[in-house]
Amino acid sequence: MTAPAPRPDPPAWATWWLRAAGVYNLAWGAVVIAFPHLLFDLCGIARLNYPEIWQCVGMIVGVYGVGYLVAAGDPRRHWPIVLVGLLGKVFGPIGFVGALAQGTFPPAFGLTILTNDLVWWVPFALILWDAARDRNAAPAGPVKGTA
Repeated sequence: MTAPAPRPDPPAWATWWLRAAGVYNLAWGAVVIAFPHLLFDLCGIARLNYPEIWQCVGMIVGVYGVGYLVAAGDPRRHWPIVLVGLLGKVFGPIGFVGALAQGTFPPAFGLTILTNDLVWWVPFALILWDAARDRNAAPAGPVKGTA
């Protein structure tokens, strides 16, 4: 019996995008934690009564950054991290549109949607596509529990 042919490595661009996402999220999260009123001041929105809530958002974004850096090491293996990230990057803008429709946020606040969410949709979707194709191409091994 011959050994299965080695599968090619994940594409280099996938690693690059995940590293970029990791660094971006860590930086954005750190700025929000250190300066929770900054975005509100820049957009002319009243400051939050409880900036700690916004700082928690920054912490969550930063934690995603750690996840993306982990996923960059093997994008195919860590595809669930990419999936969770993509879901957040899709649902975040949906929530913003709802807040915009209710008049909660001004349109200027949506500029963060471009860099926090939209720019990552295509690369993350392509990483997931590559992982799915690789998984489907992988030779089936023995069923667990059988000899």
